[in-house]
Amino acid sequence: MSAISGLPSWLNRLVSRLVSRDRPVVPVVRLSGAIGAAGMPIRSTIALASVEPALERAFSFKGPAVAILVNSPGGAAVQAHLIFKRIRSLAEEKHKKVIVAVEDVAASGGYMIALAGDEIVVDASSIVGSIGVVSAGFGFPALLERFGIERRVHTAGKSKAMLDPFQPEREEDVARLRAIQEDVHAAFIALVKVRRGAVLADYPDLYSGAFWSGSKAVALGLADRLGDLRSVLRERYGKNVRLRLIPTERSAWRRRLGLGAGDRLAAGFADRLIALVEERLLWGRFGL
Repeated sequence: MSAISGLPSWLNRLVSRLVSRDRPVVPVVRLSGAIGAAGMPIRSTIALASVEPALERAFSFKGPAVAILVNSPGGAAVQAHLIFKRIRSLAEEKHKKVIVAVEDVAASGGYMIALAGDEIVVDASSIVGSIGVVSAGFGFPALLERFGIERRVHTAGKSKAMLDPFQPEREEDVARLRAIQEDVHAAFIALVKVRRGAVLADYPDLYSGAFWSGSKAVALGLADRLGDLRSVLRERYGKNVRLRLIPTERSAWRRRLGLGAGDRLAAGFADRLIALVEERLLWGRFGL
């Protein structure tokens, strides 16, 4: 509201505040980054422990809905599912609609979080999907042999050193890992069907781990519409709707460095470097 000519400035501010109370407010929580277990260096940009306070605050507002901005290439499946469940639990408890808007990418665990939305909005160029499970690593047994290094591993339990990167890969270990992946994949598929089943297209590669543009995702039923969050909220709740960003991090530089209050000394440089490479690979898979 513009100032009223002739009124003192303090009275203008009071009038503006009173008028603004009649404007609907939609809190916005931005979930951006790879998904990792809380306390892990660098890649733990999204974890339930770090985003739950912001989610609870957002759902405490009196507005008609809560908006979630998602920009994630995926990561830890458990954390993604925990965040999904917390959003849905709060939505049901507070009787609010959840509108999810995808920025650059909502893939794998990022898409799992997006499934918490009653409506999923994407840009035509967003990357959406990757409904699958992947495990990746490196093998170094030849490297140890080349430098004459002997590694000694002692276990109680024949599978305790399964998939050790410094030992030759064993078929039975790979089979065990694949069985776990199939279980996780099946749970992911079931969640997609529960949340999106009514609008999903009959498409053979839908659960193959492939990903698509936002336009194609809408055609496949993985998302509801093209657009941007502000325009969608103005269309639904009027042009005077206010968006209120709810921060999830205390400090941008800590997020970039992957340093929390308790892990700055505990996390070694090598751990942070490896985690940074892993996160970079996640984003790079989608051309970002």
